[in-house]
Amino acid sequence: MFRRAITTSRSRIAQPLNSKASGAVSEARILARRSASTSAPHPAASGPSSARNFVNLAVGVALGAGGLYLFGGSSSSEKTSPFGKFGTPDDFKAAIAELGTALAANKVSTDPEVVKAHGFSANSYHPAIAHSVVIFPESTEDVVAVMKIATKHRMPVVAYSGGTSLEGHFSGIEGGCICVDMSGMNHIIKLHEDDADVVVQSGIGWEELNAQLKEMNYPYFFPLDPGPGATIGGMVGTGCSGTNAVKYGTAKSHWFINLTVVIKTRSRARKSSAGFDLTKIFIGAEGTLGIVTEATLRLTPLVPTTVAVAHFPDVRKAASAVQEVLTSTAGDSIQCVELVDDHFMRATNLFGQSHHKYLEKDSLFFKIQGSTSSQKENAKIIQGIVKKHGGLTFELARSKEEAEELWHDRKFALWSGMALVPGSKAWSTDVCVPVSRLPDLVYETKKDLAEHSIVSTIVGHVGDGNFHALLVFKDDEDIPKMHDAVKRMVDRAIGMEGTCTGEHGVGLGKKEYLYRELGAGTVNLMKQIKRTVDPQGIMNPGKLYPDSPEDGFQVHGPGHPKH
Repeated sequence: MFRRAITTSRSRIAQPLNSKASGAVSEARILARRSASTSAPHPAASGPSSARNFVNLAVGVALGAGGLYLFGGSSSSEKTSPFGKFGTPDDFKAAIAELGTALAANKVSTDPEVVKAHGFSANSYHPAIAHSVVIFPESTEDVVAVMKIATKHRMPVVAYSGGTSLEGHFSGIEGGCICVDMSGMNHIIKLHEDDADVVVQSGIGWEELNAQLKEMNYPYFFPLDPGPGATIGGMVGTGCSGTNAVKYGTAKSHWFINLTVVIKTRSRARKSSAGFDLTKIFIGAEGTLGIVTEATLRLTPLVPTTVAVAHFPDVRKAASAVQEVLTSTAGDSIQCVELVDDHFMRATNLFGQSHHKYLEKDSLFFKIQGSTSSQKENAKIIQGIVKKHGGLTFELARSKEEAEELWHDRKFALWSGMALVPGSKAWSTDVCVPVSRLPDLVYETKKDLAEHSIVSTIVGHVGDGNFHALLVFKDDEDIPKMHDAVKRMVDRAIGMEGTCTGEHGVGLGKKEYLYRELGAGTVNLMKQIKRTVDPQGIMNPGKLYPDSPEDGFQVHGPGHPKH
């Protein structure tokens, strides 16, 4: 796999990371590492052209958003999306041939196994299709070359990186498309120690980045922490954040200083009044406006932490305790506070990977910052509040190792949740509401899932109102039932002035809700920006932008159902 020297102000080279910190690696990423070019195009290349609606930055852009891919064909010779007309099957054949000429053999693959692995995901139950060809760029220049060819032949382009997305973001396009796998562009380019920022390629994972900074003895870290395996490019694409959001904010705050998307969106200065903040336009655009190849990230000092776990008789008492903790004198010490339900605690016990046996009740996981003495002092304050609100137990980690193990139990929610039903599959989704409404949302969702006999676990970033539900099932016949449950969950969240997704993103799975949540004016402005940036509509077609308002709702603005 491509390797490049990493420049830092310490004048040392950080070697590529091979550690457990890199998290779960998708099948497609494994295949990418042994992929080689094939002389004959994949059958998709000779199939018909593409459809749906998405974006292209006209000349060339590189974004590393994780996602899904679709594959298939139709008899039409040319397809049209709301954002433009794609090329013909002959155009796509010519594009693939030109890619093979313009790039080195090891950067282009039409191997059926590779194009399929990049188009499908075990984590998603949305429509999936393989790509026609997969490209493995090693530089921004490679991505620009791909985009020039794609623009010339009007061939759709889908970015791929960590492969951890859940809403169909990297699914291929019916008729054929180019997949650009950014996972090989996974290096630190330059660390600016005095400025506490770092320039990276978009394929690097947040865990890999932080582990490399630690190996370099640099006492700062990148605080956004979504699921294991997520990359910087994918985090830009979906605007995800993770458990640290209560302390450090989200991807849409100030952690991405600038992006390279062929153009550079702004300077490296911490603040600027020079025109639009174009960086923000690409955050959450899900690869529909361009492909991010590099990013400058703000870093923050590492602060010692410990972990505490508290159990409650019900979710409402747990949530009320959190509200008081965050406004207390101990509030500034809280890095994370996670609400998990009784099913999650049972699943963790069943999973059998923890040395702890938890009380199977609705619970809170706290991550507390500060010196050893301040951690203990703030833990006493938190413990008192927990007791006041009916808490059953409060356990503070006795060592750094125990704290890491407790937090590990929280972070591996997906795998532990599936322990509830041996041999099961899982549909993961998220919504977000104002913090004060989260207890109601969790309570009503748990009641709804129980009434429909759906096995589930719920994990909430209770400090910012975001919660994730894992719906566990065994048979594909249950997929429509899961879809309906997600729809009810989204309807409930939007009805509470919330959003259909707090950090998973829209992709294929959530776009039907945008008119109701945002209103026609906002959605149409999003579409106009896409038409301006990607006039051919070739960037990740079919994702993010809804075709029309959801049936049954007037388009009056955020959260207003038709009465």
